Amino acid sequence: MSEVRSNAFLISEKPGKLMRKYAVPCILSLLVAALYNIVDQIFIANATYLGSYGNAANTVVFPLTVVALAIAVMIGDGACAFVSISLGANRTDDAHRSVGSAVIACVASSFVLTVIYLAFMNPILTLFGGRVNEETFHHAREYFFWIALGVPFYMFGQAMNPIIRSDGSPRFAMVTTVLGAVANIILDPLFIYGFRWGMMGAAIATVLGQVLTAALAVWYLCHMKAVRLSRDSFHVHPALMKKYIPLGACSFLAQISLVAAMAAINNMIQKYGALDAVFSQAQYAQIPMAVVGIVMKFFQIVISVAIGLAAGCIPIVGYNIGAKRPDRVRELFNLLLASEAAVGLVALLIVELMPRQLIAVFGAANESVHYTRFAVKAFRVYLCMTALATVNKGTFIFLQAMGKAVESTVLSMVREVVFGVGFALLLPRFFGLDGVLISMPVSDALTFVISVWLILRTQAALGKGGFAGKPAVEIG
Repeated sequence: MSEVRSNAFLISEKPGKLMRKYAVPCILSLLVAALYNIVDQIFIANATYLGSYGNAANTVVFPLTVVALAIAVMIGDGACAFVSISLGANRTDDAHRSVGSAVIACVASSFVLTVIYLAFMNPILTLFGGRVNEETFHHAREYFFWIALGVPFYMFGQAMNPIIRSDGSPRFAMVTTVLGAVANIILDPLFIYGFRWGMMGAAIATVLGQVLTAALAVWYLCHMKAVRLSRDSFHVHPALMKKYIPLGACSFLAQISLVAAMAAINNMIQKYGALDAVFSQAQYAQIPMAVVGIVMKFFQIVISVAIGLAAGCIPIVGYNIGAKRPDRVRELFNLLLASEAAVGLVALLIVELMPRQLIAVFGAANESVHYTRFAVKAFRVYLCMTALATVNKGTFIFLQAMGKAVESTVLSMVREVVFGVGFALLLPRFFGLDGVLISMPVSDALTFVISVWLILRTQAALGKGGFAGKPAVEIG
């Protein structure tokens, strides 16, 4: 009983204090995780022998790392939410068995994905726009090979991170990711500039950091606090997986639909860039793809903060739902929405006022004037609705934490697939390359309209002492 109630402070401390305690380490963990790819791109961009070709190659491979992340967070976030609800309801058997089955599911799926990546490398890279020119394709192949080998370590670390948070150790979850990223930051310049290993060096540095993160996660699993693992934990447990996988479905669909959107965007860039007066020239063909990739990386930083704020609330929300405290859930929701809006507004000011400074970090001094001009436009147009995007993301995840898997999943799918892919394919037909940039703010604005309706509906239900309907998962 003492182990179960070690998380009892989740129904006694003020929601604001709990949000800071859980969200800050989660934000830092996600920011550091985002830095894996971003740091690679910064060092690649500033290596004169790689430049925008290497940047474009990085952009091509990036969605494929998101596929791995999508599977990992489906398992990890789902288990995190389910473990938190189970602990709040005093069901320890469900908690430890769901963690054990999550470990098995993560390891098995990661090895399958690695085999697929290695077996179908060329067609996969082509699908994501890798053949914009031969130099870019060469760099993409080299980078992707080593990244694929590291997929099992990457997925394990990312899946275990939310599970560690649900056990009441958000700081340790942060440390595991931070140390891996620090290793990557130290090794990147050594391998890229010192050894001149090029794209291979950037990838190996990333994989070694992921290995360190995974190793620390293994150590923690052997020393958990609220959840105690045993040999009986490590079975598939299909009945439990049917309960926690749906809770992670929103995280999976949010990431995997983002991959579909990026595939559409990369292909539209390749198609309509070839029709542009400047970017149809061979020496400039890779610039739009490299630039949009950079803009996406900045957005990844912003959205990592947004996701971190919301994901940090998952254990708190789950525990309070299990303890039947809708008043605290509502208060936390209000705090989250205000925080998400503030993050989005700060990011908006940065991209509108400082686009040249942002692009300078990614090697603009070594590139043509066309590179900088397109980058300034891309930052200002593509991210002009960032404040709405952060509120949308917080709403998706909070609904997921409440066990509202259907609403969360549908909203996420509408944003990323119906709007994200649809407008990315449609608008370039009328506006060329500018249509690719316009697709993002249009999608976020329309999604926000739906989010507002769901927010008001959820707030009203919580105010009446309910949870806007029957939760998606029954613990009992």
